[in-house]
Amino acid sequence: MPGTSVRSPLGNRSRSVARQVFVLQVAIVVLLAAGGLLALLLQSRHDVDREARNRSVAVAQTFAHSLGLDAALKQPNPSKVLQPLAERTRKDAGVDFIVVMDTHGIRYSHPQPDRIGKRFVGTIGPSLAGHTYTESVDGPLGKEIQAVVPVTGPDGKVVGLVSAGLTVKNVTGVVNRQLPVILLSIAATLALATAGTALISRRLNRQTHGLGPLEMTRMYEHHDAVLHAVREGVLIIDGDGRLLLANDEAKRLLGLPEDADGRHIGDVPGLDPRMAALLLSGRVATDEVVETGERLLVVNQRRTHPRGRADGGTAVTIRDSTEMRILTGRAETARRRLKLLYDAGGDIGTTLDVVRTAEELADVAVPRFADFATVDLAEAVLDGDEPGPGADMRRTAVSGIRSDHPLYPRGLLIDFLPSTPQARGYGTGKAELVPDLSADPGWLAQDPVRTRAIVEYGIHSLIAAPLIARGVVLGVVNFWRSQVPEPFDEDDLSLAVELVARAAVSMDNARRYTREHALAVTLQRSLLPRALPEQSAVDVAHFYLPAQSGVGGDWFDVIPLPGCRVALVVGDVVGHGLHAAATMGRLRTAVHNFSSLDLAPDEILARLDDLVQRIDHDDEGGDATGSVLGATCLYAVYDPVSRHCALARAGHLPPLVAAPDGTTEIVDLPAGPPLGLGGMPFETAELDLAEGSRLVLYTDGLIEERGRDIGEGLELLRTAVSSSDGDPRDTCRTVLDLLLPTRPADDVALLVARTRTLGADRVAQWDVPFEPSAVGEIRGAAARTLEDWGLPELGFATELILSELVTNALRHGSAPVRVRLLHDHGLTCEVWDGSSTAPHLRYAATTDEGGRGLFLVAQLSEHWGTRYTPGGKVIWAELAPPGSGETADPDPTAFFRDAEPL
Repeated sequence: MPGTSVRSPLGNRSRSVARQVFVLQVAIVVLLAAGGLLALLLQSRHDVDREARNRSVAVAQTFAHSLGLDAALKQPNPSKVLQPLAERTRKDAGVDFIVVMDTHGIRYSHPQPDRIGKRFVGTIGPSLAGHTYTESVDGPLGKEIQAVVPVTGPDGKVVGLVSAGLTVKNVTGVVNRQLPVILLSIAATLALATAGTALISRRLNRQTHGLGPLEMTRMYEHHDAVLHAVREGVLIIDGDGRLLLANDEAKRLLGLPEDADGRHIGDVPGLDPRMAALLLSGRVATDEVVETGERLLVVNQRRTHPRGRADGGTAVTIRDSTEMRILTGRAETARRRLKLLYDAGGDIGTTLDVVRTAEELADVAVPRFADFATVDLAEAVLDGDEPGPGADMRRTAVSGIRSDHPLYPRGLLIDFLPSTPQARGYGTGKAELVPDLSADPGWLAQDPVRTRAIVEYGIHSLIAAPLIARGVVLGVVNFWRSQVPEPFDEDDLSLAVELVARAAVSMDNARRYTREHALAVTLQRSLLPRALPEQSAVDVAHFYLPAQSGVGGDWFDVIPLPGCRVALVVGDVVGHGLHAAATMGRLRTAVHNFSSLDLAPDEILARLDDLVQRIDHDDEGGDATGSVLGATCLYAVYDPVSRHCALARAGHLPPLVAAPDGTTEIVDLPAGPPLGLGGMPFETAELDLAEGSRLVLYTDGLIEERGRDIGEGLELLRTAVSSSDGDPRDTCRTVLDLLLPTRPADDVALLVARTRTLGADRVAQWDVPFEPSAVGEIRGAAARTLEDWGLPELGFATELILSELVTNALRHGSAPVRVRLLHDHGLTCEVWDGSSTAPHLRYAATTDEGGRGLFLVAQLSEHWGTRYTPGGKVIWAELAPPGSGETADPDPTAFFRDAEPL
């Protein structure tokens, strides 16, 4: 074809003539340029050398024939006159030196004055004989070109010599200054010659197409064979619309006769008018589809002239795409279905929520597979349980191309009739295809009014595919078609089954998570305090929020202690789910048990740390499902009588204390290691809190958030507490408004306690002399105090308890001994002594003389116990307030007043 280049099979030996001529001409031009450059350089150097010799001779002769030179040579000191004269002449003449010397070669002048008086370097013999002599020597100034001229007297006798010359350096500089001009001229000449050669070679190459006669013959033979063998039609049309060439495939596809070549396109018989119009238009066409008879032809048309000249012809290629279009349609359908399944894998099951998973399934199917999609799940599935046979289904998700459809709405509980495809699919676990809903009596019988409205709406075909996961049917997914006139077919049914099967796994995972989450929430709620116990030491507000990913192990507690005191606890177990909640319950129960021992906060944490270590040790070698991965705790005890607060923490965040004036600070509390590490003791910090102070305890989920460090969170917490008023509930709301994350990644627990004090009018205290007679005085003082408090009903029991406890302290304890009565909701009797020996309750035999004291105290009081202080111990007993029905009526004759030995 015209304009096509063919690589010769002869390889490098068959280079085109134009190319060889070009290379040869360029080589000749380069050689000529190089020779010319060398000749110019040699000629220039020769001319400059000759010019230097001539100038040296001329300057030397001029100076030798100057007036007065003969007289100057005869003076006693010729150098005094000749040196300045020679230097001025040298500079004016542009030579490098002028040397005047006597007939023996002794210098009278020189550019370097230190050379005067020394012998001249050069040949003087010819000049002494009266001749001018030039030569090149190595003189004082370097490589020199010099001329030596004789100076003659009036009698013609040589009386002196003059030498003038130039250094070779200056001579070479002249040549170098001429070299750029020479090179530029040579380069310009070479460029012009090469450009001319290229133009000539290009023209020759265009005319021969780069081939010789043999190659050109082979090219046309090959082209003709290929042209008629390819499975693509080729047409060549000239600018007048005449068919110049049509290969065999083109004649077959267009139905052209054998003699079609040379005819005008409009006169070719059997050519489709639409194809003829396209060929005569001469316009550019790219993959344009033209229908001719039963064929779909893809036409490409381009102008044959390189510049698209209007009067040029066109080259046309034609492909038959009839079968390809069918295959392409099938491939595109398969691609869309694979893309739908691929997208379903990523878009369905993004959350572990059953309802949301059902919505994602419906949204993926519309509109790429169905016009409407509904998901009906068994009621038990929504609660996380496995459904039973024949269960009612609730419409969980609805998605469609329009919102005014007559399908059952979302949230409706549906009892499908056994004749419906939904019920059959749910019962058998096999997908049901209904090509024509209007002709399916079983489906129409479900709800005649609604089903008739659905058919009238235009929904005409249905696929009901059961959601089956691990052999359990969870529900049914319904795909409805309305806009596409063709009903669902078997291919659509297989796609629906595959799509629902992929979604069923995510649905079952969400169901299982729902069940586990519900169990964890139930367990956690049962383990957390439902209502805070009654106590008067602090006003409390609290808040708890589980993490977005599920319940965790954060907890808080308010535990009443003897002596009107209260313990405030906040803890955190690492992790989420049932294990974290169960571990939290174990630790919370342990804290309650340890607090009943009435120990100091650091001792409570030490016992809790030992417990966690034992739990982890017991789980070693097993599956470790019960081990504690990590836990922290903060334990504080507040006494409203002394306003004293003792705190200790095990790896937990420090609490905040807000004074009544709003000043808030973070308590500088020793951190201590997290529970279970062991080896490090815990430390207790002690504070004195003014009445109305707020103690803020919290877990790390409140202050930690992505993009915010703990320091910034603590500062925000301090700001929130400072800006709120003294009410604990208002403080809790202010803190949560400022710090609570939208989607917490960890549990959030917050406990705000405002301190109270037990006034002096509700506290009575006496120092007891260490003698038995003091017991009666204490009983009398206690009776008078109870009369003042309006509690005379408790007088007998109180006197009896104090009598027994004080007697025991005097008999078995050590000084000092003190008695304190606290009037809160009830009455608390406390006896202090300096001994740390613990009393024990026992049942005395009828023949024993003593041992019934603590038994008597236990019978008369509601609770009793012992706590230790740095200076000894305190035995306390609590009595219920009058009228509560909890105070026993003592029978003093039933007991002996002998105290039990300590």
